[in-house]
Amino acid sequence: MIERIRTRVTDLLGIRYPILQAGMIWASGYKLAVACAEADILGCIGSAGMKQDLLRSQIRKARALTKKKIAVNIPLLRSDASALLDITLEEGIQIVITSAGNPAVLGPRIQQAKVIWIHVVPTVKHGLKAQDSGAQIVIGEGFEAGGHNGVDEVTTLALIPQLVDALSIPVVAAGGIADGRGFLAAMALGAEGISVGTRFAATVESSAHDSYKQAIVGALDSGTVLFAKKIAPVRALKNAWVDEVRAAESHGASREDLERVYGHHHSRMGILEGDLEQGELEMGQSSGLVREILPAAAVVRNFVKEFEAGAARLERLAPPER
Repeated sequence: MIERIRTRVTDLLGIRYPILQAGMIWASGYKLAVACAEADILGCIGSAGMKQDLLRSQIRKARALTKKKIAVNIPLLRSDASALLDITLEEGIQIVITSAGNPAVLGPRIQQAKVIWIHVVPTVKHGLKAQDSGAQIVIGEGFEAGGHNGVDEVTTLALIPQLVDALSIPVVAAGGIADGRGFLAAMALGAEGISVGTRFAATVESSAHDSYKQAIVGALDSGTVLFAKKIAPVRALKNAWVDEVRAAESHGASREDLERVYGHHHSRMGILEGDLEQGELEMGQSSGLVREILPAAAVVRNFVKEFEAGAARLERLAPPER
């Protein structure tokens, strides 16, 4: 297996392989972050579903188990995003990943703290804004990804090379990547790393409910759908509750009516509590590639081995030099 894959991303983050474990609501607690960090990639605690005290506790548990760097993901749309950042910095986290909001909101404070700042974007326009705000790495997330997505529905294959062309800072690819083939393809597009959610959600160390993990394993290529576009587009596995929300959408429900149907706590019900019919089972289109629940370290090894095998295959396809 390749000992190291070096890019600007690995140099900035101090990791061996340019793979970032995504900060997923209810699935990315300290156990997963630690397992990924110990596997020489960037582990991340996702704060989206956490109260402030829980985030602090999760960071402390992680730091007690690994000396390697981990990141914290903070969704900027949370009303207490500033307080979550305070906790993150107070606990000595050196890598902050922001998403779902205007990067200028917390950007100055993150820069003042002199930590590494990564921001998730769905379009080139948002990527330029993140770069101008001071982000050091941008994650370009195509709409194949699970969870909340951009309204423009730009795919990873189209988004990444355009971001690479437009930005001077490193670009990491996200959305639709669940194995080493996707890893290699992203790097061929000019990305300097990948960010992976769904594949790590279905690991032993993921804090998600086992029924949710099994739902990922059982999903087919067309098993997910993007819906709730009037509120905030989200990709999840099709089920009875998703059908109800989509039916309201198709009948022209107003935003207010749709919010009543959409309700609250469905992501917790699905991902953390394992309700497969009324829960929001956020996962990406790459779930069709996930066939078993593995330890995070095994997932990382598979990514690197498949990357290496794919690169060797492409080399064999190259015409001989004349």
